Amino acid sequence: MEAPLLSIRQLTVDFNTDTGDFRAVDGLTFEIPKGKTVALVGESGSGKSVTAQAILQILPKKAHIAGGSIHFNDPAQNPAVDIAGLGAESSAMHALRGGRIAMIFQEPMTSLSPLHTIGDQISEALLIHADVSPAEARARTVEVLARVGFPDPKRALTTYPFELSGGLRQRAMIAMALITRPALLIADEPTTALDVTTQAQILDLIRELQAETGMSVLLITHDLGVVANVADEVIVMYRGRVMEAGSREEIFRKAEHPYLKALMRAVPRFAMEEDERLTPIREVKSATLARAHSPERVQPAGPILKAENLTKCFTLRSGWFSGKTRTIHAVNGVSLALPTGKTLGLVGESGCGKTTVSKIIMRATRPDTGRVLFDDGTGPKDVHDLQGNALTAYRHSVQFIFQDPFSSLNPRMTVYEILTEPLRIHNIGSSDERYHRAKQLLDMVGLDQRSMRRYPHSFSGGQRQRLGIARALALEPRVLLCDEPVSALDVSVQAQVLNLLKDLQSALGLSYLFVSHNLAVVDYIADTIAVMCRGYIVEEAPKSSLFRNPVHPYTQALLAAVPDPDIDRPLDFAKLRTGRFSDPAAWPEPFRLRHGEAGIMKEIEPGHRVRLGGQQAREAA
Repeated sequence: MEAPLLSIRQLTVDFNTDTGDFRAVDGLTFEIPKGKTVALVGESGSGKSVTAQAILQILPKKAHIAGGSIHFNDPAQNPAVDIAGLGAESSAMHALRGGRIAMIFQEPMTSLSPLHTIGDQISEALLIHADVSPAEARARTVEVLARVGFPDPKRALTTYPFELSGGLRQRAMIAMALITRPALLIADEPTTALDVTTQAQILDLIRELQAETGMSVLLITHDLGVVANVADEVIVMYRGRVMEAGSREEIFRKAEHPYLKALMRAVPRFAMEEDERLTPIREVKSATLARAHSPERVQPAGPILKAENLTKCFTLRSGWFSGKTRTIHAVNGVSLALPTGKTLGLVGESGCGKTTVSKIIMRATRPDTGRVLFDDGTGPKDVHDLQGNALTAYRHSVQFIFQDPFSSLNPRMTVYEILTEPLRIHNIGSSDERYHRAKQLLDMVGLDQRSMRRYPHSFSGGQRQRLGIARALALEPRVLLCDEPVSALDVSVQAQVLNLLKDLQSALGLSYLFVSHNLAVVDYIADTIAVMCRGYIVEEAPKSSLFRNPVHPYTQALLAAVPDPDIDRPLDFAKLRTGRFSDPAAWPEPFRLRHGEAGIMKEIEPGHRVRLGGQQAREAA
């Protein structure tokens, strides 16, 4: 048998913290064969990323390798080297790091320098590790940018990271990792923050490049759907130890360990029963929520929130000094209705206009045309005309849950200050009453009431998101706008938060506008789903109709791009490779929308409407 590319034996990594020593990786043993993909699976905090950092010798200052070996058997080197025995700043380690072993980090915005162009950052890796001239490095950079799917590779050379979408930033990270043609690529959650179609394209790209170059891939992820589609072998970790390991077939067909079975039960699936709940590994218990009930309020006769023909354009500069501008049509005639006590799911790729619609509803952005109507039981009122007490009442009634639980909480405020800030701003209650309300909110979202004096950095991602939900509930709102509230969470914590949102809705009578790119998540929580692309609502239906009979080609592509944790239902990478599904001018008739054409929404069955363009729209007009 051929020797594996990487062989880890009894790896142990310890952290020396102020509160005592902590073992993050405990006797880890596994191998990465040449040319294969090994997936390292587990919840946040299981030691996956620490393992990757140990391989690259980029552990935090408080961590060190306490034992074990990491043998790297590079075909380009002879003999094999034990990375665990190399100094982090040794010349041998500098040659390996970024050269023969490359890494794609989880968050492309924080791992790319905001001060340097994409071209400079990618070519720098080649200039460090290969004997090439700047001109050759530039040519290779253009070549690798084209290979990872940049629409205009030459222009990308002079582009800064903030000018790119999340998907393109991640492609830039992949280009930077691949330009040195590494033997091992470590991909740490490379698709977590991406929408499903971009995720599928990135996974397809990694598979393709692997087939071309023969590199091995260590894929670190918590998404079992991704694992089912790309991994050859799977290692399941929990608290620094291997719980189960085997081939993809063995793991998905004959899961043995209770922890692996629990992980699989926590993943939202399309075939779930009507009243079936996700089963998180650790259930969130709340005595307050069990006793909670909806406040006595006058109920509106129609929808509690309604958007009518919203449009919004943004003018962007084409370059720093060109003087040219271009207009982006972010929202094109969007109409939505949110019934009381129900959930409306708004799905689509990044950049389709979902968040802009949320901001218009929140009054953070004013639409160019159209209006938002809110009905608190006294009749619909235009949100953008509200002033004084009426505006204050609207701010009470509609609250926001943000996508990123890390950056949406003030790191300088304690939990008590975060939860009582809305009450202080609106002059609600005495200090004792606010304290009681804060305790009540913490219990409602399943957090310990003794954590009032702690700061956000001392909580996990899922706990921070529950804090965000508690803050949104402080003013007893009627509507919650949830902007990708679980996209940054691992599957078991995601299950906790989704179940919590469902329980809060039934207990408090809340209405949700749930913005997401994950159709499986939306299928679990929403009653009605609106699919958005390029600023248009292209299809809207009750969830049962939408998943039983998706009509629009864009909806079909979104559904096809969701990785299913079932190896008998693989992703159709060939279908997703074209990328034409998000271009309205490339849609087949009768859905095609030519430039400047809006089309019409046509009802094809009760409650199920789809956008048609071309001749059908002109005839209807």
